[in-house]
Amino acid sequence: RSVNIVAFGNERDDGFSEDNQQPSLIWSYLGRSALISQIDSSLSASHVGNPVFTEYQACVFGNVRLVVHDCPVWDIFDSDWYTSRSLIGGADIIVIKYSVNDKTSFQELKDSYVPMIKKALNHCSVPVIISAIGARKNGVPCTCPLCTSDRRSCVTTSEGVQLAKELGATYLELHTLNDFYIQKYFGGVLEYFMIQSLNQKSSEKMKKRKKMQKCHRVQPPQLEQPEKMPILKGEASHYDADLHNLLCCCQCADVAFYPEDLSTVVEAHKIILCSVSHLFMLLFEVKSPADIHDASIVRTAQSLFAVEAGAAFPLAPRGIPPCVPPVRVVVKDSVFCSCLPDILHFIYSGAFQWERLEEDIKKKLKDPEKTEHVLEKVKCILKTPGKLNTVKDCRSHQIKRLYNTSLRLFFNTPVLADVIFKIQGATVPAHRAVLVARCEVMAAMFNGNYLEANSILVPVYGVSKDTFLSFLEYLYTDSCCPASILQAMSLLICAEMYQVMRLQHICELYIITQLQSMPSRELASTSLSIVSLLKKAKFHNSDCLSTWLLHFIATNYLIFSQKPEFQDLSVEERNFVEMHRWPSNLYLKQLADYRNYVHSQKCHCTVM
Repeated sequence: RSVNIVAFGNERDDGFSEDNQQPSLIWSYLGRSALISQIDSSLSASHVGNPVFTEYQACVFGNVRLVVHDCPVWDIFDSDWYTSRSLIGGADIIVIKYSVNDKTSFQELKDSYVPMIKKALNHCSVPVIISAIGARKNGVPCTCPLCTSDRRSCVTTSEGVQLAKELGATYLELHTLNDFYIQKYFGGVLEYFMIQSLNQKSSEKMKKRKKMQKCHRVQPPQLEQPEKMPILKGEASHYDADLHNLLCCCQCADVAFYPEDLSTVVEAHKIILCSVSHLFMLLFEVKSPADIHDASIVRTAQSLFAVEAGAAFPLAPRGIPPCVPPVRVVVKDSVFCSCLPDILHFIYSGAFQWERLEEDIKKKLKDPEKTEHVLEKVKCILKTPGKLNTVKDCRSHQIKRLYNTSLRLFFNTPVLADVIFKIQGATVPAHRAVLVARCEVMAAMFNGNYLEANSILVPVYGVSKDTFLSFLEYLYTDSCCPASILQAMSLLICAEMYQVMRLQHICELYIITQLQSMPSRELASTSLSIVSLLKKAKFHNSDCLSTWLLHFIATNYLIFSQKPEFQDLSVEERNFVEMHRWPSNLYLKQLADYRNYVHSQKCHCTVM
């Protein structure tokens, strides 16, 4: 017997930080509860140095196996939706945690992730516990649902109760992680749901046992489980590495930074710089001072940089870019200029390794005052207009989302665009730097001896506009959300055309997940041709998907053998399906013999 618990969210006031020694809610409960024994924990290996979840295994109620997956970072829903869906699908109890003093994280949970959880729980009844943790820092903790005195800076009780109503969840407020709140309050509710889950599993097991005991004389043939489907594993993201490599090779660079004596040069890309900094948007005229609404950013831009007059990078007529050097930017601050390569590496690596940047600048300058001076300039470059700039805001866990979410702002917009794709009579603007960094085929196309290397207008054939836009969106944001199986297949074909293997794997996983979730009745009535998907997967070198689809057809043999498309299978494919079909011919023969026996005995079998 076992109970699976999945916990999402971070209960700490200042976010996910390594230097915060406050124990987590789950670990506190496992360590304090008298019912828990033999605790073991391990980190997931999905991301080195930044585990997606911690897995705890223990014993509860003596001999019941307890498995807990603690996921403190909500990014799992954005970067690995397949794993997040699997965790929720296998959960007996779900715990959602948040700090009452982190209003920003709560709002993001409510707006972005609660709808995903509701969708995942649409077809199952899993108990949900929402735990609001911590004492509100702006006064006595509020216990009145109608109180609005601390609504601006803290999460109120009424907001937590409303969130619980949306999910049909049990709401708890834990002002501190002491013995009372952990054992008697949180532990009491959690153990109640554990008992309910065990009782439900025991009841289902008893029903199955009684059903098997109804026929005592001659048992019907045992139907074995179908063969296990091939397992597809997702490929880890290399988004940050792709963009960092762009800085190292300096392809498509359109900015050159010089010191005042013009002795050295450091090349970069406007689109990358503007994606993380309002200051660079102002410098390269993407935004005006009136748009920024922050005098400190304007002053820093004017005091730190000077764009040389007439050094623009315009587009030439007849669709051919001129042989003009990149925009020349003079760095007025010599100390800052000496650290510029390190700062650009920081930005191109995703703009979240703040601690590493501090160490690199300290080693280079060996002067605390100069180091602080440069770091303050970097903070102002990363500053959001109208907000105070604190050391906390520059910690890695606070700013790691700047990069791919900000680059989305330049997707399918003419701002800073230097290439235009023409597809199905429409035009789609894009940026060579992003395309070259994220796609090897486009890197060869724009940097080799091809017509596209010197053209602004690039025609695209063989894919639809919507599919190509989804492809570009993945290149810019490292994420994609197909609307249907057919759209995912079209995107897979486009990904194979441009050799973006991770996107191809994401589309394969999406198709497999959608087909696995189809009930048999829907599978029998759908107009979607699985054989057609199989042919396309084979033609476009998607070996994993084609192998899985063959197993899927064999496993659902009784459904697909009645469809006209079944005749379109090749001889080799038909032989494979017949060999691995479920149920097998042997089982059907045994079942026919059993029916004949029951009829000859003139007895009624409740199983049949």
